[in-house]
Amino acid sequence: MFKKICFHVALCTVLTGCVSSPAPLRKGKVYIIKEGKQYMLYRDGQPFLIKGAAGTENFAALHAAGGNTIRTWDTLRLGQLLDDAYANHIAVIAGFPMPVSGFSDYYDDTARVAAQYDAFRNVVNRYKSHPALLMWCLGNEIDFPYKPQYNRFYKAYNHLLEMIHREDPDHPVTTALINFNRRCLYNIRFKVTGLDLISMNIFGDLHHLQRDLEKFSWFWDGPFLISEWGINGPWEWELTTWGAPVENTSTRKAQRYLQIYEQYMPVKDPRFLGACVFYWGNKQEVTHTWFSLFTKDGQASETVNVMQYLWTGKWPANRAPAVNTLLLNGKTGSNNILLNPNSLQTAEVILADTSAASLQITWELLAEDWHTKNRDEPNTQKPVAFNNLLLKATGNKITFRSPGKEGPYRIFATVSDNKGHFATANTPFYVVSQ
Repeated sequence: MFKKICFHVALCTVLTGCVSSPAPLRKGKVYIIKEGKQYMLYRDGQPFLIKGAAGTENFAALHAAGGNTIRTWDTLRLGQLLDDAYANHIAVIAGFPMPVSGFSDYYDDTARVAAQYDAFRNVVNRYKSHPALLMWCLGNEIDFPYKPQYNRFYKAYNHLLEMIHREDPDHPVTTALINFNRRCLYNIRFKVTGLDLISMNIFGDLHHLQRDLEKFSWFWDGPFLISEWGINGPWEWELTTWGAPVENTSTRKAQRYLQIYEQYMPVKDPRFLGACVFYWGNKQEVTHTWFSLFTKDGQASETVNVMQYLWTGKWPANRAPAVNTLLLNGKTGSNNILLNPNSLQTAEVILADTSAASLQITWELLAEDWHTKNRDEPNTQKPVAFNNLLLKATGNKITFRSPGKEGPYRIFATVSDNKGHFATANTPFYVVSQ
């Protein structure tokens, strides 16, 4: 799993648990060495702890908050992204997108596999000398199964991995797993040759990662990166009776980010190379606010303030607004709110600081996002809006008319200040036909 740090010095394989490794005779731009029990990532000859974010934008805000790395999932606009990152003193983990291992039709098609190889090689050779490049990530959550039917996948994967190292010996290569996955780690050891480190996308399971690392160190004790982490995803959270996740306010999310990092992030583990918070940008995933740390206009959430504290030890002078909850007819989403169609309703956002001045509240009424391509691909488009049903807003309250069509919906409130910050809250409800 851990390739030779330098082609001139053979290091012990990480998966076999070697005790120590000599420093390489020739050092590339980015490399990993083991000093005693401590793994260290070096960049341009200096130790580099990844203070990262998963996303593709808001680089200036990332640098201002004390972050130093962005993690991407594909090579779209990679040249411009690298240039923008470099201009803002940000390193880039560049992702190579691959079909998951179970897509046998793809890996059985030698022409498509060959085209992928040529395309990836062109990308490597085009950007391997860019000063912002930190490492390559070959595949995101592609899975590493055991059965012989996946041999063509492993052949294609190893072929790509060998090519990346041959064309670019100056940057490590990783892959991103879902959680701490023993099965994948077993199969990577026996079927994959050359990965420099393992990355993990881990959310709700982060609380027992340190325990898993220790229990499995007899088999694998190599360096690792947390390539995505954050609050529990919608798939791990409280649901209404009709299956809609009950989303926390941005304030409660920020509190949770702080708690998760301070209590569960394995920062003292000698194999820890850093972590990338999810999601440094704005995205639709069940809602447009669940993971988004920014609005589309670039306003920053309270969680961005938290990350600045975690990365620098200091809170920003100006912090985002704080909200306690959003009530619909005096109820929260946990109350499984059922409404009659075409009837008047009242929503109210409860601010944590009622004395806060210069705050603007924007309301939205959206259909619930129940549309997915498959269980692994959530919808990325914001659902249809029914803002024409929003009526009178007064202070922190708004009156609206419930939709006439039966089904699930949400009422959203976005609270903005005049200093580039925002807060959000929403409440799901269901319209029942009479």
